[in-house]
Amino acid sequence: MDWDKLRIFHAVAAAGSLTHAGEVLGLSQSAVSRQIRALEESLNATLFHRHARGLILTEQGELLFDATSAMSKRLDAASARIRDSEEEVFGELRVTTTTGFGSLWLSRRLHRLYEKYPDLKIDLMLEERVLDLPMREADVAIRMKEPSQADLIRKRLMGVRMRLYASPAYLEAAGHPETLDDIASHRLICQSPSSVQVSAGATLVQHLMTYNVRSTLTVNNYFGVLQGVLSNLGIGVLPDYLMHDFPDLVRVLDTVESNEVPVFLAYPEELRQSRRIAAFRDFVQSEIAAYRRQRRAEAAE
Repeated sequence: MDWDKLRIFHAVAAAGSLTHAGEVLGLSQSAVSRQIRALEESLNATLFHRHARGLILTEQGELLFDATSAMSKRLDAASARIRDSEEEVFGELRVTTTTGFGSLWLSRRLHRLYEKYPDLKIDLMLEERVLDLPMREADVAIRMKEPSQADLIRKRLMGVRMRLYASPAYLEAAGHPETLDDIASHRLICQSPSSVQVSAGATLVQHLMTYNVRSTLTVNNYFGVLQGVLSNLGIGVLPDYLMHDFPDLVRVLDTVESNEVPVFLAYPEELRQSRRIAAFRDFVQSEIAAYRRQRRAEAAE
């Protein structure tokens, strides 16, 4: 089977359009169309249903697209391993983590990784969906629970607890709650119940809501919760790792917190020898070690 025709077929199937595929491939629409027709003739099968809004894969087309998708991922993996055989740390590194951890902790520290490896090209994918690392949707992940996927190297980085925080200005205006019953007279800022979040955080919020909180602001990620707190809107449910970078926040009700949430770093077994992965792993571990030292120093004061 002609590899070039398969490459063009894969682009068309992914784009759903001859024109868009041609733009990606740098080919004219007519050239792409000829290659698709030739592939269909060689297979004696129709690969696309054609209609006014674009192209839809037939059953035979779906089978072929599954195969070319798997081939593409395997080629990406091979390419990554070949690049990692070089002595220098460079090239693309696709990192996935949650919106909260990525925007509030990781991205604030990446400048130190770039200072050491200026040729790295990091693609930071912030989403709650767990990407498939063995299928190379990402190279490395930092998740708020132990990954369940097979063929992954995983390392526990630290534990996080959700606690209550407010700005000094808000507490000066609204007063400091002394007991959980006092929460009812404050505005609670938290992740919305319908958003994907760690179960420990959701459980804490559910418990707080039993105190008949009069006003709430719900957001679908911790970045939004933090902005609400910094804007003096109320008391927020936030991860404790924020206190290192936002020391002016005041913890409210010191005995109220969630169960510990484990934070794991994971990457595919096939990238065990990757220098880019090793550089990122060592960077994260170094930053967490510094974070822990800071917390111990603060606790001793």
